[in-house]
Amino acid sequence: MNHYPASIQQLIRSLSKFPGIGTKTAERLAMHILRAPRRDVEKLAHRIMEVKEKTRLCRLCFALSDGELCRLCSDPARDRSMICVVEQPADMVSIEKSGGWNGLYHILQGALSPIDGIGPEALRIKELMGRISAEEIKEIVLATGTSTEGESTASFLAQRLRNYSVKVSRIASGVPMGGDLKYIDQVTIRKAMDRRHGM
Repeated sequence: MNHYPASIQQLIRSLSKFPGIGTKTAERLAMHILRAPRRDVEKLAHRIMEVKEKTRLCRLCFALSDGELCRLCSDPARDRSMICVVEQPADMVSIEKSGGWNGLYHILQGALSPIDGIGPEALRIKELMGRISAEEIKEIVLATGTSTEGESTASFLAQRLRNYSVKVSRIASGVPMGGDLKYIDQVTIRKAMDRRHGM
């Protein structure tokens, strides 16, 4: 890397900070950027800045959004009586790609992990309980991951939800233990959603 001019070295260092991007890949990306037409590079830089400036969390479900409400929460065709609870926006995207859900979502922004200092107050649990109290929710589907943290989060939520007159179900088998929803194929996710069960 030291054979490159300082500006390219700095670009390679910056690109290699992205998850899953090692020095070799960062070097290839830097060379691609260098060879690309100026307008394409400007467009890329503009899109990166636009994402940073415009993207926010939906005030209802906490999905990534360009507006106050995300496109799913604003969609009148969605079944507003059901909420699928997931850990991260990428989990919601995986379920949406499967086509197995027509309800709304609630994104916790993580999972309980006492070892990492993540307790209930660090997640969007209070907001979920507020939605159940304020809206006419009939069913909550707990679609947290099947890792120890995901299972603990689902159990904690199931316990808390006993105080509400709402059906609580958990996504069914098909999602492997320790599996991360964003890496699971859509057919498996769809089957898991179709076979969800009570808790």
